[in-house]
Amino acid sequence: MAATTTKVSDVIHTYRPSRKFPTPGNHYTSIDFDDTGEFLLLSRSDDTIQLFNTKAGQHAKELKSQKYGSALARFTHNSTSIVYASTKVDDGIRYLSMHDNSFIRYFKGHTARVTSLSMSPGNDQFLSAGLDNTVKLWDCRSSMAQGQLDFESPYLTSFDPSGSVIAIASPPAQTVHLYDYRNYDKPPFATFDLLSLEQSLSASHGQKPAQGWTGMEFSNNGKYILLSTNGPGHYILDAFSGDMVAYLHRASGSTQRLAPGDDLESAGTGSTYLQSDATFAPDGQFVIGGNGGQAGLLVWDLRELMTNAPDGDKILEPKWDLPSQKPAAVVAHCPRLNLIASADRDVLLWVPDPDAA
Repeated sequence: MAATTTKVSDVIHTYRPSRKFPTPGNHYTSIDFDDTGEFLLLSRSDDTIQLFNTKAGQHAKELKSQKYGSALARFTHNSTSIVYASTKVDDGIRYLSMHDNSFIRYFKGHTARVTSLSMSPGNDQFLSAGLDNTVKLWDCRSSMAQGQLDFESPYLTSFDPSGSVIAIASPPAQTVHLYDYRNYDKPPFATFDLLSLEQSLSASHGQKPAQGWTGMEFSNNGKYILLSTNGPGHYILDAFSGDMVAYLHRASGSTQRLAPGDDLESAGTGSTYLQSDATFAPDGQFVIGGNGGQAGLLVWDLRELMTNAPDGDKILEPKWDLPSQKPAAVVAHCPRLNLIASADRDVLLWVPDPDAA
């Protein structure tokens, strides 16, 4: 399956599904491209991990993890190796070689469900956060944690593009903390308090305060932080000041999928947390996300932040609605090609359609 390398801004409004992979009875909970963009990795609610070859437009492999469960599957910087969180037996993290489906290493230390895994962009270190109120720093070469932060409800983590800054978000506390990666054991150099912001958006747009944060991501230029939710919108924050640059509103509202910290036991067997259904395009000028529980994708044009400021309350509406017959609960943009992947109960691969221009 060919995917062009034309400028994203020239084709973002023309993306259409080109491949569909149905999955009756199960849903996908996380999504990740490898560094080359050739492979796509997804966790699924049936305790499997699914690998797709995007270059060929084909399903490549199913990896079963029935004993330990699976969530938050992530590529390392080697396209044949992944890490993922357990959902059964223990709360460990597993390092797997997909070449021969064998475990390379186990990372044990969390004593409650892992809610976030983030690979460093520059090396084979990664962050994990869990319901045990800890954030741990790991190196793929060692089974022992390299460091730990004790933190109240650190449900989300992220590295900035340079790998020098660690962001940790606590939805119950409504805060985002930034740490120097080289001095992570020191106090954060910045703390963003979103309490008043969420209270305001709760009154105006029904955004529930302290609930539903599903993902956190830096833009590739490091200027913005996307804080995504399962509610009626997402936050774009200034990565330096913490001020809200824009609220990305979606009229369709909530996804009705679980966020880290939600009660899994009452949700039923096989339930797991949803990874973010919104992501930056590689050029940092757009955010692509799901349309709530409805079909299709939404695209917010962040260039409007530079040319025409959003409404007085900083509300940014979607610029384009990309049509599809399937909803999107998790979304990722290929880091190197004009290719989008989305999934809920089906996996869709999206490429630019010249006839839609």
